[in-house]
Amino acid sequence: MTTTAETGAALRLHDPNVRGFASDNYSGVHPEILAALAAANEGHQVSYGEDDYTSRLHEVMEEHFGPGIECFPVFNGTGANVLSLQSLLPRWGAVVCASTAHINMDENGAPERIGGIKLLQVPTPDGKLTPELIDREAWGWGDEHRAQPLAVSITQTTELGTCYTPDEVRAIADHVHAKGMKLHMDGARLANAAAHLQVPLRAFTRDAGVDILSFGGTKNGLLFGEVVVALNPEAAHGLVYLRKMNMQLASKMRFMSAQFIALLEGGLWLRSASHANAMASRLRAAVDSIDGVRPTQKTESNGVFAVLPEGVADRLRASFRFYDWDEAAREVRWMCSFDTTEEDVDAFIAAIRHELRDYDGGQAG
Repeated sequence: MTTTAETGAALRLHDPNVRGFASDNYSGVHPEILAALAAANEGHQVSYGEDDYTSRLHEVMEEHFGPGIECFPVFNGTGANVLSLQSLLPRWGAVVCASTAHINMDENGAPERIGGIKLLQVPTPDGKLTPELIDREAWGWGDEHRAQPLAVSITQTTELGTCYTPDEVRAIADHVHAKGMKLHMDGARLANAAAHLQVPLRAFTRDAGVDILSFGGTKNGLLFGEVVVALNPEAAHGLVYLRKMNMQLASKMRFMSAQFIALLEGGLWLRSASHANAMASRLRAAVDSIDGVRPTQKTESNGVFAVLPEGVADRLRASFRFYDWDEAAREVRWMCSFDTTEEDVDAFIAAIRHELRDYDGGQAG
C-alpha cells in the first residue's frame, strides 16, 4: 500500500464544503497569509524575535499606532491578555472588567491562576463598560483587605458583538487615569471594530487613551498568533521577561510576525473584517424579518445574537454548527468569518425558515 508520505500528497481529513456559524476560529487561513508563511520559510533567520520579519512588524505597527510603541508577538489571545494585565499591575492589583469579558468567562481562570490577578466583574446589558459601571468596583484604595483596583479591561468588539466608539473609549480612559488606574483593551476582534466604525485602528486605541492592547489575528484569517502592543510603554513593565515566563516566547517568531505583516501592510485586515461584518449584517437583516427569531443585541461586528423557540437550535445544528450563548434563555450566537459567503448565509437563512415553518410557537416570516 502506498502511503501519503511516499506519494508526498497532502492528507485531508475533513469535508471542505461543510460550513458553520459557530466561531470565526472555525475558518481556515487566508490564502495571502499562507503565501506569507511560505515566503518566510526559506533559509535561516535568527530565532526568538531577532529576525527581519519581527523588525519589520514593529515598523508596520508604528504605521498604524504611531511611533514609540512596543510590540510583542505571542501565541494566543489568553496569553496576550494575561501578559498585558501582568505588565500593568503589582501583585496586589485587581482588574475591573465586564462580567461577560473573555478574561472572566472563557480563559479558565488563567488571569487569576496564572497571572495572579483578581478580576472584579461588573454586569452589563451589552458587554460594554462605562465610567459609572466601572465605579461599582473601582473603590477601596488603601484598604489592605481588598485587592486594589488598578486597571480596567475592555473588549473591542465585546463578547456580545457590540462596539465602543472612540468617544466611549476616551471617556473610560480619562475616568480611570484620573483614578490612577490603567486601561487594557482585549482586541481579539479589533479589525471588526475598525471596519464598523470606519476609523483607523489608533482612533479608538492609542489616540483614545488605551495603555496596552491585545491585538488579535487568529479570528481574522491568521493561522495562529496575537500581538501585545504597549501603546504607552511607561505604563507597562517587564513585558520582555513576562512573555518568556508565561510561555509565550516563540523561537521561530518570524512565522508569527510574517502573518501580521501580510495582514496589516496592504489592508487585508480591513478587507477581511469588513467582509465578515457584511455577512453578519446580511444574516441580521434576514432574521429581523423572521417571526419566531428575536435578536438580542445590536449587530456591530461579525456576530448575531438571537433567541430561538424551544428545540429549534438543536435541529438547526444538524446542518450548521453554532453555539448556545445563554442556554437557559435559548439565546444563540452566530459568527461570520472572512470566508463566509453570501451563499452560506442564504442557505443558513433558508434552514432557519424551514425549521420555523411548522413550529407551533411561531410562523416563519
